[in-house]
Amino acid sequence: MTASDPAHSDPTQPAPTPADAAHADRTHPDPSRPSLAHPDEDPWIWLEEVDGERALDWVEARNRDTLARLSGPGFERDRDALKSAMDRPDRIPHVTRRGGLLYNFWQDAEHPRGLWRRTTLDSYRDAPEATAWEVLLDLDALATTEGEDWVWHGADTLAPAHERAMLSLSRGGGDAHVIREFDLATRTFVPGGFDLPECKGGVDWIDRDTILLSAALGEGMVTDSGYPATVRVWRRGTAPEAAAEIFRTAPGNMGAWGGWDRDRGEVVVREQLGFFDVRLHLGDAAGMRRVLDLPTDMRADWSHGWLVLQPRTDWTVAGTVWAADTVLGIGFEDFLGGGRALVPLFEPAPRRALQSFRWYGDRLLLSVLDDLRPVVTVRVPAEGWRESRLAGLPEIGVVSVWPLDAEPDETDGTLLASVQDPITPPTLLLTREGQAVPEPLRQSPALFDATGLVVSRHEAVSTDGERIPYVQIGPADTTGEAPVHMTGYGGFQVSVQPYYSARLGQLWLERGGTGVITHLRGGGEFGTRWHEAGRLARKRLSHDDFAAVAKDLVERGVTRPGRIAAEGGSNGGLLIANMLTRYPERFGALFCTIPLVDMRRYTKLLAGASWVAEYGDPDKPEDWAFLGEISAYHHVEAGRPYPPILLATARRDDRVHPAHARKMAARLQALGYDAGFYEPAAGGHGYGKDSTEIATFSALGMRFLRQAIGWEDPAG
Repeated sequence: MTASDPAHSDPTQPAPTPADAAHADRTHPDPSRPSLAHPDEDPWIWLEEVDGERALDWVEARNRDTLARLSGPGFERDRDALKSAMDRPDRIPHVTRRGGLLYNFWQDAEHPRGLWRRTTLDSYRDAPEATAWEVLLDLDALATTEGEDWVWHGADTLAPAHERAMLSLSRGGGDAHVIREFDLATRTFVPGGFDLPECKGGVDWIDRDTILLSAALGEGMVTDSGYPATVRVWRRGTAPEAAAEIFRTAPGNMGAWGGWDRDRGEVVVREQLGFFDVRLHLGDAAGMRRVLDLPTDMRADWSHGWLVLQPRTDWTVAGTVWAADTVLGIGFEDFLGGGRALVPLFEPAPRRALQSFRWYGDRLLLSVLDDLRPVVTVRVPAEGWRESRLAGLPEIGVVSVWPLDAEPDETDGTLLASVQDPITPPTLLLTREGQAVPEPLRQSPALFDATGLVVSRHEAVSTDGERIPYVQIGPADTTGEAPVHMTGYGGFQVSVQPYYSARLGQLWLERGGTGVITHLRGGGEFGTRWHEAGRLARKRLSHDDFAAVAKDLVERGVTRPGRIAAEGGSNGGLLIANMLTRYPERFGALFCTIPLVDMRRYTKLLAGASWVAEYGDPDKPEDWAFLGEISAYHHVEAGRPYPPILLATARRDDRVHPAHARKMAARLQALGYDAGFYEPAAGGHGYGKDSTEIATFSALGMRFLRQAIGWEDPAG
């Protein structure tokens, strides 16, 4: 038997087939491919078959290797402690009010899938153990009865009576879900009621017998990104596929979603042209009548006769240039009639950016980060857009404020606020405009020992001179050997904030480690300017920013490169993969989760086509010129000083394809690198569907990082 005999090959590698002629031999894959010179020669492409027999054999073999390496008493203690923290009965149950009752979805050790339940505000004010909850649906019992791996995706009740709801349930945790009509009085699904097969999309009530349907159900109803291409009016007693179509978007657009505006009594269709571009259509159940005369990159929302706008780029209208991210108000009917007498409600600055605006009744809630400090204000348009700042909220840490009521037209002005920081567990407050001191409702228990920990803010200088903020959590004194856990994201204008984390606290901080949370370009911490600085051809700068923070930690004497463990997921997984190939000398270990890695084929995998506005189109040579720079999969080389890496994904992730992590791990392993892989069978675009899965995923990753930087005895 010779070395070239297939019997000598890895038994988990599949034999070649004629269909693979365009790719390298699958029995002996060439680990030098793909490369920038040969970007389309992918010998690992068979791992894109999510449930393919050969692919699953490969996955299970790698799972066994990872569990054998990382399991043991230490892992079990970590997993069980984290699961216990996640299942604590005294943690805060977050609520939304509908029709006078507070609704909550709750998971714990006895109910891992969860309970949908409700109570009154008076009862919620009682001690946690005294709250009188009415259980509407036991998802564990339903899953057992129906033999399905149900994961809760939410509920939409029919106002104003709130006697019926449309429940969304996912099989295994993916984005696709079924939607079924539920009777809240009998606590049962409605026989012969609305029942939508599994797909991506959603519904919205028009009335008890009529639904707006936005569903990617099949041929002719799905965009290239896998989202709904049509909006339809679905009437009781008919099949969803036969529902009357009132709007259709082009297949190349991201998708279309319909909603019912109860205030105005009309249909609103949000036609998503790309991730950051949208057209808004107004009409009724017979069809759409008009398009709002707005730039496609404009954010818009309206309530009680008032319209609020926020342009993403500078907007010239009626002879006035409004800067990007300015918030503008006007009467809705005035705007529809051609009026453009806009009132500025918020004006950005280089380090001051609006994070969100939302209506609750006739009031507008605005949340701002002013140099990363939270500021929350209320505007009242009927009083000349009068402004007031919500009182009694902290000026440091993380402050999140939202209306208590799910329906804007049912609000009495009550707001909920959550306040926290990395070493202070969240407190839930009840407040409203003009209230001097918010009312504490619930306090989360302390989930780790924060004694001796301090929180400080610092700035690193990136490759082009930009100052990159980051938050450091850990002991006040370090000796240059601190075990550091770094995280980052840097994409889609998502703002990263320093939340309280049981995971980081239990598995890193209380053991003497230091945590670092980075605010990279590509995020939204400083508005559209900050996002644009890390988008498309500038995406590589967000990766440079992360590496600059790692360098700054060493220069400040906090640690050394071999003691820095970095983690990121999704777009943050792309970041971590680039740390491996672009900055390997700055890190001691990497945990790359649910990642994008192969930027040559990402648009062909699941929802990837919807992210072209963020990354670029690899089929265009001018875009591949910069995408190739950050496609870590194409930069893997033999003989590089790569730190140990664990790549982890989820088989039921139908947003970011698990093949990204699979193929990267396979190629690194073929070259002899220390590259682990883990893929649980369930879970969507996250770390799991329940506390057991999330705790397992997290404990494995943190144990790997600690071992790889020499901070934990593998036998511990």
